[in-house]
Amino acid sequence: MAKVPSPLQSKSITNSVSSPSETAESAVSPAPKPAAPAAKKGKPAAKASVAPAAAEAPAVKPAKAHKPKLVRDSFTIPKDEYQVLESLKTRALELGQHARKSELLRAGISALHAMNDRAFLKAVGAVPTLKTGRPKNV
Repeated sequence: MAKVPSPLQSKSITNSVSSPSETAESAVSPAPKPAAPAAKKGKPAAKASVAPAAAEAPAVKPAKAHKPKLVRDSFTIPKDEYQVLESLKTRALELGQHARKSELLRAGISALHAMNDRAFLKAVGAVPTLKTGRPKNV
Protein backbone atom coordinates (compact mmCIF):
# COMPACT_ATOMS: atom_id res chain seq x y z
CA MET A 1 0.00 0.00 0.00
CA ALA A 2 1.40 3.45 -0.96
CA LYS A 3 1.93 6.11 1.66
CA VAL A 4 -0.32 9.15 1.11
CA PRO A 5 1.18 12.44 2.36
CA SER A 6 -0.93 14.62 4.61
CA PRO A 7 -2.23 17.92 3.14
CA LEU A 8 -0.69 19.71 6.12
CA GLN A 9 2.81 18.41 5.33
CA SER A 10 3.02 19.41 1.69
CA LYS A 11 1.37 22.28 -0.12
CA SER A 12 2.27 20.96 -3.58
CA ILE A 13 -0.40 18.24 -3.58
CA THR A 14 -2.74 18.49 -6.52
CA ASN A 15 -6.34 19.10 -5.63
CA SER A 16 -8.25 16.07 -6.91
CA VAL A 17 -11.07 16.39 -4.38
CA SER A 18 -14.35 17.63 -5.82
CA SER A 19 -15.41 19.61 -2.75
CA PRO A 20 -13.01 22.37 -1.61
CA SER A 21 -14.15 22.08 2.02
CA GLU A 22 -12.58 18.60 2.28
CA THR A 23 -8.93 19.75 2.12
CA ALA A 24 -6.84 21.75 4.56
CA GLU A 25 -5.38 23.77 1.70
CA SER A 26 -8.72 25.14 0.64
CA ALA A 27 -9.48 26.26 4.19
CA VAL A 28 -6.27 28.34 4.22
CA SER A 29 -6.47 29.73 0.67
CA PRO A 30 -7.78 33.28 0.23
CA ALA A 31 -11.24 34.02 -1.08
CA PRO A 32 -11.57 34.01 -4.88
CA LYS A 33 -11.00 37.36 -6.52
CA PRO A 34 -13.82 39.04 -8.41
CA ALA A 35 -13.65 38.79 -12.18
CA ALA A 36 -11.96 41.66 -13.98
CA PRO A 37 -14.29 43.95 -15.91
CA ALA A 38 -14.65 43.22 -19.61
CA ALA A 39 -12.18 45.03 -21.85
CA LYS A 40 -13.50 47.94 -23.86
CA LYS A 41 -13.89 47.62 -27.62
CA GLY A 42 -10.74 48.28 -29.55
CA LYS A 43 -8.44 47.53 -26.61
CA PRO A 44 -6.12 44.52 -26.87
CA ALA A 45 -6.85 41.63 -24.54
CA ALA A 46 -3.24 41.63 -23.27
CA LYS A 47 -3.77 44.92 -21.46
CA ALA A 48 -6.72 43.51 -19.54
CA SER A 49 -4.57 40.68 -18.18
CA VAL A 50 -1.78 43.10 -17.17
CA ALA A 51 -4.06 45.49 -15.26
CA PRO A 52 -4.97 43.07 -12.40
CA ALA A 53 -1.28 42.22 -11.87
CA ALA A 54 -0.44 45.92 -11.66
CA ALA A 55 -3.26 46.46 -9.17
CA GLU A 56 -1.95 43.64 -6.97
CA ALA A 57 1.65 44.93 -6.84
CA PRO A 58 0.99 47.80 -4.37
CA ALA A 59 -0.81 45.40 -2.02
CA VAL A 60 2.38 43.35 -1.67
CA LYS A 61 4.59 46.30 -0.72
CA PRO A 62 3.96 48.06 2.60
CA ALA A 63 2.31 51.40 2.06
CA LYS A 64 4.52 54.41 2.73
CA ALA A 65 3.10 57.26 4.76
CA HIS A 66 2.49 60.06 2.27
CA LYS A 67 3.84 63.35 3.57
CA PRO A 68 1.68 66.34 2.67
CA LYS A 69 3.38 69.03 0.63
CA LEU A 70 4.06 72.09 2.78
CA VAL A 71 3.66 75.70 1.68
CA ARG A 72 5.47 78.63 3.25
CA ASP A 73 3.62 81.93 3.26
CA SER A 74 3.89 85.24 5.02
CA PHE A 75 1.16 87.57 6.20
CA THR A 76 0.62 90.72 8.21
CA ILE A 77 -1.06 90.52 11.60
CA PRO A 78 -1.82 93.33 14.05
CA LYS A 79 0.35 93.38 17.16
CA ASP A 80 -2.58 92.81 19.56
CA GLU A 81 -3.69 89.71 17.60
CA TYR A 82 -0.10 88.47 17.60
CA GLN A 83 -0.10 88.83 21.39
CA VAL A 84 -3.30 86.76 21.51
CA LEU A 85 -1.47 84.10 19.51
CA GLU A 86 1.37 84.14 22.06
CA SER A 87 -1.12 83.91 24.95
CA LEU A 88 -2.73 80.88 23.26
CA LYS A 89 0.70 79.24 23.09
CA THR A 90 1.15 79.89 26.82
CA ARG A 91 -2.35 78.57 27.54
CA ALA A 92 -1.58 75.36 25.66
CA LEU A 93 1.64 74.91 27.66
CA GLU A 94 -0.26 75.38 30.93
CA LEU A 95 -2.65 72.65 29.79
CA GLY A 96 0.28 70.34 29.06
CA GLN A 97 0.27 70.64 25.27
CA HIS A 98 3.09 72.36 23.39
CA ALA A 99 1.74 74.27 20.39
CA ARG A 100 3.59 76.26 17.75
CA LYS A 101 2.12 79.35 16.14
CA SER A 102 1.55 77.48 12.89
CA GLU A 103 -0.30 74.72 14.76
CA LEU A 104 -2.56 77.29 16.43
CA LEU A 105 -3.27 78.95 13.08
CA ARG A 106 -4.07 75.57 11.53
CA ALA A 107 -6.36 74.75 14.47
CA GLY A 108 -8.14 78.07 13.91
CA ILE A 109 -8.55 77.30 10.21
CA SER A 110 -9.93 73.88 11.12
CA ALA A 111 -12.39 75.47 13.57
CA LEU A 112 -13.53 77.98 10.92
CA HIS A 113 -13.99 75.15 8.44
CA ALA A 114 -16.20 73.24 10.89
CA MET A 115 -18.52 76.24 11.50
CA ASN A 116 -21.87 76.60 9.80
CA ASP A 117 -22.25 79.50 7.33
CA ARG A 118 -23.83 81.91 9.81
CA ALA A 119 -21.12 81.45 12.47
CA PHE A 120 -18.40 81.58 9.81
CA LEU A 121 -19.65 84.91 8.40
CA LYS A 122 -19.95 86.32 11.93
CA ALA A 123 -16.34 85.32 12.75
CA VAL A 124 -14.94 86.68 9.48
CA GLY A 125 -16.95 89.89 9.85
CA ALA A 126 -15.49 90.47 13.35
CA VAL A 127 -11.95 90.68 11.94
CA PRO A 128 -11.06 94.11 10.52
CA THR A 129 -9.62 94.27 7.00
CA LEU A 130 -5.95 95.22 6.82
CA LYS A 131 -4.05 97.03 4.14
CA THR A 132 -2.07 94.40 2.22
CA GLY A 133 1.70 94.49 1.88
CA ARG A 134 4.56 94.95 4.27
CA PRO A 135 4.33 97.64 6.95
CA LYS A 136 6.56 100.70 6.58
CA ASN A 137 9.67 100.78 8.76
CA VAL A 138 9.54 103.65 11.25
